[in-house]
Amino acid sequence: MDDGLFARDSIFRRVNREAVLLLGGQRALLLQLAHPLVAAGVADHSDFLAHPLRRLWRTVDTMLRIVHGDRVAAEAAARALDAVHARVQGTLAERTAMFPSGTPYRAQDPALLLWVHATLVDSALAAYECFVRPLAADERERFHADSRIVARLLGVPEDRLPQTYASFARYVGETIAGGVLEPTPRARRLADAVLHPPLAFLPRRLADVGAVVTLGLLPPALRERYGLPWGRARERGFAIARSLVRATLPMLPDVLRAMPQARRAERARRS
Repeated sequence: MDDGLFARDSIFRRVNREAVLLLGGQRALLLQLAHPLVAAGVADHSDFLAHPLRRLWRTVDTMLRIVHGDRVAAEAAARALDAVHARVQGTLAERTAMFPSGTPYRAQDPALLLWVHATLVDSALAAYECFVRPLAADERERFHADSRIVARLLGVPEDRLPQTYASFARYVGETIAGGVLEPTPRARRLADAVLHPPLAFLPRRLADVGAVVTLGLLPPALRERYGLPWGRARERGFAIARSLVRATLPMLPDVLRAMPQARRAERARRS
């Protein structure tokens, strides 16, 4: 089995090996859904309201097969995702300040591809640095450089990609601060399904406890635009959750700490 697109000891693989990054997955979804055209595509072309976590896991699984798999597996995962995106197109039903009703959208739009990619990269870094450890400046730079390989594989044109981590962080920050991200009523319903997934074994009150982690990782500006409550009690709850995860993580066996896609790929390379 070849090493795939990334070196075995790359910081990109090490970060994306951690299962705790799933705690940042819902953050990435809320960032994506805050873009009206992304939210329209999700609502019009999926069963997201009924199965919000299923879409999250499909996205995570695709990304991890690209990160940890061999070159054939990585390219196959990218082609499969592109085939799904090819069918996602339509028009915006809800007007926003930046997008009038009837604005066309398509999932293969480079601007939308870049934003979705950026939410996954930024959320992975946010979760890792919150729950595992801070990264040094050179580690962030190498992580960003490898993330550009994934972005190009998924169809983001080279001239759209930020060249450095600083320019990537600036792009994310300016997008969040600007007027493009405006959660529509539809997006708010989708966001509620993310924070309170319709699972029979998970009462809404218990899901609300878990949502504190997502809200704690979410940029404050986006919490406000979604109308999601945040206060001292939730801030304390997030701080407690962060401390518990950081204390527990080093004691977990690899079977619990590492993503299954990473463990499978590592076993295949050893055989």
